Amino acid sequence: QVVANDVDYKRSNLLIHQTKRTCTTNLMVTNNEGQHFPSCNTKRTLSVASEINPHPIDQLLFDRVLCDVPCSGDGTLRKAPDIWRRWNSGSGNGLHSLQVVLAMRGLSLLKVGGRMIYSTCSMNPIEDEAVVAEILRRCGCSVELVDVSDKLPELIRRPGLTKWKVHDRGGWYRSYKDVPKSQRDGVLRSMFPSGKSDKDSTGGGNSYEEMAYISSDESAVEVCDLPLERCMRILPHDQNTGGFFIAVLHKVSPLPAEFQDKINNRRNSFTRNNINSSEKSSYEAVSDTVVTKPEEGAEEIVLEATVSENGFNPPEKESTCDEGIVELVQKLDDMGGKREVPSLQGKWKGLYPVVFLRDKTVIDGIKTFYGIKDESFPLYGHLVTRNSDISSHGNVKRIYYVSKAVKDVLELNFAVGKPLKISSVGLKIFEKQSAKECEANCCSFRITSEGLPVILPYMTKQILYATMADFKNLLQHKSIKFLDFIHPQIGEKAAKLALGSCVMVLVDDTQLGSEPVKVKTSTIAIGCWKGKASLTVMVTTVDCHQLIERLSDRSKEVEIAENCLKTAETA
Repeated sequence: QVVANDVDYKRSNLLIHQTKRTCTTNLMVTNNEGQHFPSCNTKRTLSVASEINPHPIDQLLFDRVLCDVPCSGDGTLRKAPDIWRRWNSGSGNGLHSLQVVLAMRGLSLLKVGGRMIYSTCSMNPIEDEAVVAEILRRCGCSVELVDVSDKLPELIRRPGLTKWKVHDRGGWYRSYKDVPKSQRDGVLRSMFPSGKSDKDSTGGGNSYEEMAYISSDESAVEVCDLPLERCMRILPHDQNTGGFFIAVLHKVSPLPAEFQDKINNRRNSFTRNNINSSEKSSYEAVSDTVVTKPEEGAEEIVLEATVSENGFNPPEKESTCDEGIVELVQKLDDMGGKREVPSLQGKWKGLYPVVFLRDKTVIDGIKTFYGIKDESFPLYGHLVTRNSDISSHGNVKRIYYVSKAVKDVLELNFAVGKPLKISSVGLKIFEKQSAKECEANCCSFRITSEGLPVILPYMTKQILYATMADFKNLLQHKSIKFLDFIHPQIGEKAAKLALGSCVMVLVDDTQLGSEPVKVKTSTIAIGCWKGKASLTVMVTTVDCHQLIERLSDRSKEVEIAENCLKTAETA
């Protein structure tokens, strides 16, 4: 299972679009602020909920964490030369604290024995080695910096820095004790190699007049005693790449109790602030978070755009559902808390709530129509939607399939008050057709293009096997009458299918009469709609053209292979 989080809704929507081609049920995309990413700990948030409905997991922890933090981006100068005009040392200094908090939050969500990668596309040591050094100082022996110099030997890298100076509008500083008190709001102790304050050294803050002398004394620059040389610096001119910084951290034991106490105290403070706030919904549950100043523009999320697919109009705006939230409200009322009835929009502004599909009629109808056996491909508990699944009007329009791992996370999220800001989850596998295209005894849910590779191996009905000639003919004409198939037996079998969604699978001529054919990863299939007298493809025109080109290349490869075989036989 992969949980991908990005506070920027544009980047997260791009991620959703790019991951569609993987056809995975193991992905969840969220839009939480990284420093506030919830651990969904039932013991710390709603212990009553966990007692009423025990869950397979009681906390959201990860085996691996990739912490790619916001940075000044000076390593991308080659592809973004505009950075030259707006870059200054304050960019990295201003992000340093956020980067430390994000990295610490990532480590707190990491399982013991797991690894976290801290990365930036900056060459500024304040954003790189200084952050790693501060992490190691805070975590003590519970986290170690891993030496990966023997990995990826063909990748040219430089070791991390162990000494550097800090620049601000007041000049260059070799240690924190040199920073004037008036500048210490912007230049922090953790930015320096030793991480020591003026209390740890002799002397106090210096004046601006002393800066020139201090800055010129190179021999007095601090040197970090931590193994920062284990970090990796990827320089653009070494291998014609962009600039990148990478550090691999291994969590060998739980984080120090002192750090965990700080998290608990901040979480409790955050809980009280949320309950007393008039600007937030009073039923919001609070996550186990590190509290920092929220990033601007992180409150509203744009949903994944609905694309008009297969020549049909996009669905109307989805309805919403309070399922799960209502149960949570009732539990909180039983605990004596005052809670208002949640709005229909759901907890997060701009996002419809994710709910499990529990309509037995819909699920059983899908199973029967496509011949899916629940023991081989379980549907109950694995289908979710952003619509109400209890509406008498049957307004569930899109159904998503989630793996067991994602299912467990969703159930945990419901138990603690839905702190995860989910923008996409699972794989869209079914979509409802309009009433005019469906007969009375027809299943109104068709299989989507992205869901087809997942469900096809478990289907026993509504499958039509076709040769290359008929397959390409259907792609070219988009719709073919049963009598117009090149192989008449294919048209006869198509006519016998039930009205509604079906799948056409490409087979060799020799396999045409020996179906069912075992589905492989290389199997080519398309979704279709079986009407009263014709068969229509349910993919876009662009996808049709791409598939035709792919089949043409495949035919050429087969022809070349056959010619080579004939030549070898004659020789």
